[in-house]
Amino acid sequence: MLKHKPLSVENYIEQLPENARLKINELRSILKSVAPEAKEVIKWGKPVFESSSILFAYAAFESHLSFIPTGPALKPFEKELTGFITKQDSVQFPYDRPLPVNLIRRIAEYRKEDAEARGAKWKYQ
Repeated sequence: MLKHKPLSVENYIEQLPENARLKINELRSILKSVAPEAKEVIKWGKPVFESSSILFAYAAFESHLSFIPTGPALKPFEKELTGFITKQDSVQFPYDRPLPVNLIRRIAEYRKEDAEARGAKWKYQ
């Protein structure tokens, strides 16, 4: 989907098609509201929010966004995520459906608390 290796989060987003850019900006806004002090960087070719640890990542694909807060952060929300495709550490949100803003916010808050207060680490660090 990307034409060039992104040099920044903004560069990552500007390379996306319009439908992906709109949704990813909405997701990014939700995550910024949960972790306003976190740094946004590119790691593994994806936008990442990090503070003392990596909090969460996200990425755009042809038909969906992936929100990547780690598997343990998704576990408490399994029942609420049944309508979405989930992987080990991520959940997919299709472009043709509204983002579940409240659910994303609660998962992000849970992950932030897990990482910052309880010291949970990102497995790729």
